[in-house]
Amino acid sequence: MRRAATALRRHAASSARWEIPGAGGDASNHRFVVALDVPRASSCARWIRAASARCATDDAPSPSSSARAQQQQQQQQRRGYAAATDATPAPAGKVDPSSAAAASRRAMSALADKYDRTLVENIYRSSFKNQTGVSLKYMLDFGSQPIHRQLMVSAQFLHKELPVRFAHRVAELENLPLGLSSKAQVQTVRDWYVESYDELLKFPTVKTNEDEEKFTELIKRIMERHANVVPMIARGVLELKMEMAEKGGTRPGTGKKGLVAQINDLPEIQQFLDGFYMSRIGIRMLIGQHVALHEKDDTRGEDYIGLIHTKMSPLRVARDAIDDARSICMRQYGDAPEVEVFGDESFTFAYEPGHLHQMLFELVKNSLRAVSDKYADSDDDPPPIRLVIAEGAEDVTIKISDEGGGIRRSGLQRIWTYLYTTADSPLLEMDEHTPGPVVLAGYGYGLPLSRLYARYFGGDLQVISMDGYGTDAYLHLNRLGNVQEPLP
Repeated sequence: MRRAATALRRHAASSARWEIPGAGGDASNHRFVVALDVPRASSCARWIRAASARCATDDAPSPSSSARAQQQQQQQQRRGYAAATDATPAPAGKVDPSSAAAASRRAMSALADKYDRTLVENIYRSSFKNQTGVSLKYMLDFGSQPIHRQLMVSAQFLHKELPVRFAHRVAELENLPLGLSSKAQVQTVRDWYVESYDELLKFPTVKTNEDEEKFTELIKRIMERHANVVPMIARGVLELKMEMAEKGGTRPGTGKKGLVAQINDLPEIQQFLDGFYMSRIGIRMLIGQHVALHEKDDTRGEDYIGLIHTKMSPLRVARDAIDDARSICMRQYGDAPEVEVFGDESFTFAYEPGHLHQMLFELVKNSLRAVSDKYADSDDDPPPIRLVIAEGAEDVTIKISDEGGGIRRSGLQRIWTYLYTTADSPLLEMDEHTPGPVVLAGYGYGLPLSRLYARYFGGDLQVISMDGYGTDAYLHLNRLGNVQEPLP
């Protein structure tokens, strides 16, 4: 009987379950469990009896109360799922709010009313599968000889992995707190992920070189579709922030008021955005790496393996990022402070230069803005910003120092939140077709996003500030490449 109970737990644990927040009315703060694996749940009772018959002796006790409770729970879940998916929707205003099935139906309506029920079920099932992480070293080793066989293996991996990652993102976007899931921008991003999931699911198994080429074209289109995910989500978060500010900044159930209270009291939003953006970095890295291996770019040279530059000079990338940041500063302020760079010209290591450019651009941009603001009305020339590159045994560390007045200690932790910015935000003027950032500041996600880029390959980003003087930012890059991507 003990073996039967152990097998029962394993069988029940493998059944897919999905928790959905109730929608609207008094059910908005409740959660309902919907069993998705109906065939498995319906056969559970027969399976238990068969297992018990094999293991029972003449004096064996009857099934334990926990086993019976497990059966009853699965039967209730099965009935609840059937009611949520098969029942005819009740007219508006006629639904009994005390009914769990009705609440489940309302909770699933956001997707089920717009997409085929089978597609919704597949997404929910895929959202319970484990994601597979890779490391920089693995990408280098795998892509060192991009023959057709390796490209096909890469396509087969992405064909299985990308739907799982997309399903995880859909599940998160459907289950956000404080009404963030209802924002039009968040729903648009959710629809992008659903469409991409559906396209990948319908694509046949990659078996030939022709299949691989068609699959590569598909994921290129998917990558283009998701180009504006970051600003769209940021706009949704900004609208939530503005709504809370208009209501006095009161968080439900806390009674805390004021903008500072709401910023410091939304850890679930910060946690979601960290995981969501980290996942997006990983998805775009996997797709971009495969596309780059498939399509050789003569402008990159022989030292590239996909997107990864095996002999990347951090000094050159830093100078390019500085030029881009100073160009935007000139456009915004009419002038730009000088940036001094210190480092070994000949030092190189393997890294993704696009990620490094993104991080350095953001850090230098912030320093340029701080110095420009401080010395805007001064007759003195603004002091230069210093960028120092140090080669370590495990890390490459880049320090950016400025004398832009620093950050108050009370606001230092807030620089890592996605709800915080010290500039006027242009996000409300953007839509899904608007191109990327065109102004110096105001998006409120530059620093936390840069830290995610650093952490993706095992590095980190730290900021130390002296209020009244300036700020030092330390960017740590893992040069060993042996850290697996952190998946939410």
